[in-house]
Amino acid sequence: YLLQKRNAMTDLRTPARWPAALYSLVQWRKLVRYERAICQTANAVAAVSDADRQALRQLDGAANIHVVSNGINMDEYPVHPAAPAKAEARLLFTGKMDYRPNIDAVLWFCRHVLPLIQRQFPSATFQIVGMNPHPRLDEIRHMPGVEITGAVASIQPYMQAATVYVIPLRVGGGTRFKALEAMASGKAIVSTRLGVEGIPVQHEQELLLADTPSEFAAAVMRLLQDNATSTTLAAQLGQSARAFAAAHYDWQQITPLFEDMYAQVRRQTMR
Repeated sequence: YLLQKRNAMTDLRTPARWPAALYSLVQWRKLVRYERAICQTANAVAAVSDADRQALRQLDGAANIHVVSNGINMDEYPVHPAAPAKAEARLLFTGKMDYRPNIDAVLWFCRHVLPLIQRQFPSATFQIVGMNPHPRLDEIRHMPGVEITGAVASIQPYMQAATVYVIPLRVGGGTRFKALEAMASGKAIVSTRLGVEGIPVQHEQELLLADTPSEFAAAVMRLLQDNATSTTLAAQLGQSARAFAAAHYDWQQITPLFEDMYAQVRRQTMR
């Protein structure tokens, strides 16, 4: 329900999107009733982030809610170090491209952020990698430097070639698996705060955070500069991000949380 609420609030800002906003508002109200009923009947509820747990608490304060984050198999993600300073400025976004938060993210980035970057880095490219590109993306398909791949066999070649991984999400909920993939790959990341909601990373430690077009562009360009400071920062962010993912989101860390939740439910139901 939180996702539909955020979709509605975003679409209401644009008159052309008001029909979509109305749809989201209707879905939001339906999901509030449905999710409240589920919380009231379940022995336990697993939320993937503390923000989602708090949202569910608003629906049913008595629900037995556990935070069990998305997990990732670190062994499946080889480290892709930051590209050399003189390499082409290659920006990357991955995700299912008929998913509304992803559509909104890349449209916003292409309309408001990429032009600012290309003023200083004219050859900068933005690869959008993911299945089922929505027709709404047609307006950016032929923009200079933009590549929409559609479905690919593996994101690893794109991750390896990327200079900076961007997460310009403005709507959505949960824990961002795309962020975990980029972190596990040791990439330098620039994200909105919502883009890593549910992942307790810190600005300038595991990644750079930015929410406005000018801030986002400045953060990306900070990592693209052809100098030792920029190269070192990108490498440090990538290393810290991978270490953070390994410490908190590897399945070896997440599985015991599931086991604890199931054990508690079993004890309660056997009383």
